[in-house]
Amino acid sequence: MVDAIVERCDSWGPFRMEMRPAVALLPIPKGMEGRKDEKMNFTDEPLEDSKNVMPFLLKVLLFLVFFDCLGASFQPARASEVPIDGWSTVDTIALPGRPTRFDYQSLDPRTGRLYLAHLGDGRLVVFDTRKRRVVGELPGFPHVHGVIVVPSLARVYATVSSLSRHEIGHLAVVDAGSGKTLADLPTGIHPDGLAYEMATNRIFVSNEWGRSLSVIDARTNRVLGTIPLSGEAGNVRVDPETHQVYVTVQTQNLLVRIDPFAFRIVKRFRLPCRHPHGLRIDGPNRLAYVACEGDARLLSVDLGSGRILANLPTGMDPDVLSVDRRRGLLFVASESGIVSVYRLRGRGLVLASQDFLGFRAHSILADPRTHLLYLPLENVDGRPVLRILSWKGR
Repeated sequence: MVDAIVERCDSWGPFRMEMRPAVALLPIPKGMEGRKDEKMNFTDEPLEDSKNVMPFLLKVLLFLVFFDCLGASFQPARASEVPIDGWSTVDTIALPGRPTRFDYQSLDPRTGRLYLAHLGDGRLVVFDTRKRRVVGELPGFPHVHGVIVVPSLARVYATVSSLSRHEIGHLAVVDAGSGKTLADLPTGIHPDGLAYEMATNRIFVSNEWGRSLSVIDARTNRVLGTIPLSGEAGNVRVDPETHQVYVTVQTQNLLVRIDPFAFRIVKRFRLPCRHPHGLRIDGPNRLAYVACEGDARLLSVDLGSGRILANLPTGMDPDVLSVDRRRGLLFVASESGIVSVYRLRGRGLVLASQDFLGFRAHSILADPRTHLLYLPLENVDGRPVLRILSWKGR
């Protein structure tokens, strides 16, 4: 649809600046911004302030006129390979399966194998980044979200859930060599993110709707316990310097620190944003980077004091964060298809660029060895692809 904006409204120069789907122009009722799981309810009750009726109708009318210019096309957006300023397409690889949603990715630096969670198809796709070809397709992972590879154990872990808010999910343990599933371990409701803590050799799984963390012993494949949270769990990460575990609590606007040895919460940081979800930990600089879905913000949080060192804009509905440490870059991919790039300057953070890279381009991974970026796109000309990109800066 974004291509349609450019092609059909080429003479409307201002629309080139906001490379976003046209639905972003619709007015959103207060309090509903950024919420993905709630439905908007409309009633026939009169508006409290009748003076707001005409401005609202005018916005709708302008949107319809603009949408008419687009040809009212609801076809999936085409992710152009034409280079955007600062970006270049290195390769585009056709992926197996249907054109449905992808979620997280994880790279094994020893083998160069990239594991992609093909959520809509219920399978893991294995891609060889060195040969640039798909080398495996593992079925049997319905509604798979998170995936991490632990090279020292030669294991791949994936969170599998149902769409029910009452049914628990599970953690699949996969042998990285054979691709065989070794164990299916029960978790909480709607398991999403996961992280490996090497000092305790434990896997921590964030159960989004279950409002908890599941703790699994990676040696024995045994569930050790559950850590309750005060709200919906977002993503979970480990500080490699202190071995502390951090998780965002979306519905409470919190960042929580957990002692992995004692199984208890030791610190809560209140965040000045709505619905924090995405998370990265910068251990050497004692920082957390938090992406907030509700108001499209990126926070830099001091892990000692909880002080907010930066509060910068992202694309709408930010999701996955990835860091290229050698280049000093942080990438934030969003559901709106906007990928934001930030320069890391010690403990400082500066926005470098924001560009539309593809329909629902919400998952990104930076290869620390080659500095290439991997962006799975669910539907490009009717098929899923893996876009391999390079960011040269501006």
